[in-house]
Amino acid sequence: MWRWQRFSKEEVALVRALAAGHTLKDHRFLDGRKQHTLHRLDGTAIQVNEDLVDRLRRQGVIASNKKFPAATYLLTEKGRQLAARLGDGEGQSLTARRGRNTPSD
Repeated sequence: MWRWQRFSKEEVALVRALAAGHTLKDHRFLDGRKQHTLHRLDGTAIQVNEDLVDRLRRQGVIASNKKFPAATYLLTEKGRQLAARLGDGEGQSLTARRGRNTPSD
C-alpha cells in the first residue's frame, strides 16, 4: 500500500477530471515538441502544464499508453485509489491495468 501524500490543487483537479471521464493526451510533433491537452466531455479542450503531468506520472498516479503522435494518459491503480479517496468523480474513467506489457508502478 502506498503512503498518502499531499497533492496540489492542480494535481487533484486533474485526477478528478480523469476519474470523471475526461481524456488527457500528449500530442507529439515531428519537431520534438509535445503538448498536453485535457479533452473534456463537453468537447472543449485545455492545455495542461507539462510539469503537472510529469509530477503525477512520477508519483505513479497516471501512466501513458505511449502511442505516437497522441499518447493517452490513464489512471493507474494508485491513481484510481486516489480518485476514490478524493470522491466526487462523476463517472468511470479508463484505468491502466498491469499486464505483461505494462511497466510496474
